[in-house]
Amino acid sequence: MKFKEVIKKVSTNDIVKDASCDFDATSTITLTERVLQPEFQQVNLQVCKKDFVSDWEAVQMGYSAHHDLPPSFSDFLIAHVAAKVAQRTEQSIWAGDTSTNGQFNGLTTQIALDAGLPAAQEIAGTTIDSSNVISQLGLIVDSIPSGLYGNEDLNIYVSQNIARAYVRALGGFGASGLGAAGTNAMGTQWWNNGSLSFDGVKLFVAQGLADNTAMAAEKSNIFFGTGLMADSQEVKVLDMSDLDGSDNVRVVMRFTAGVQYGIVDDIVTYGITNSAN
Repeated sequence: MKFKEVIKKVSTNDIVKDASCDFDATSTITLTERVLQPEFQQVNLQVCKKDFVSDWEAVQMGYSAHHDLPPSFSDFLIAHVAAKVAQRTEQSIWAGDTSTNGQFNGLTTQIALDAGLPAAQEIAGTTIDSSNVISQLGLIVDSIPSGLYGNEDLNIYVSQNIARAYVRALGGFGASGLGAAGTNAMGTQWWNNGSLSFDGVKLFVAQGLADNTAMAAEKSNIFFGTGLMADSQEVKVLDMSDLDGSDNVRVVMRFTAGVQYGIVDDIVTYGITNSAN
């Protein structure tokens, strides 16, 4: 998308009624909307080629006084910048705040201000470790609306510390009543970065979520917006010597990113304080 996208929400009451000979509307359709507007972001860096003249990579710059940036360093810089942008975007997707330079409003930031979130689906949360993670995940599953439970694209998005605690709990050693040897009698070596689930609901480790927070939602209810996906991977390295006569190299990225959810009634939050409720 170039500017913004409107996400339409359709709400109806009981639509099936006893039949009659005449047309009689069986329900009222209510249309509301949420707007996804990606934020423009950029990366601007500058490095001086002179800094590499006395380095071990100097020969890669050529013997002329008109230096080139060492190719190996250029490749590293491109990969480093792209990785940092990906990490920052992941953090913004979940907990970003547009008041912070370089971030956009994340999902938890927006949900925390949405009065439409049912109070029964807002779980206060606590500090999670291997001794209580089973019961706390149980609170999340118990709060999932009955119409969502069992849906293929339903996930519980958990912070990294919750995932670690869950893996450790399933390792056993008497914790949470799971026995001494844990899953498959393998102790804490049972998990090999495979998929995780709890009570039939898939767990997804969201690296951008703050510790002790989680959110249950369908993938189809969460939206990421941008112009071109390739923009967040395109790192331009500009040699300024032919442009302004300097010995500088500039690293430039420009991209857009933003997130939005559709139906807040179909979301369960854990450890995320809703100031609107």
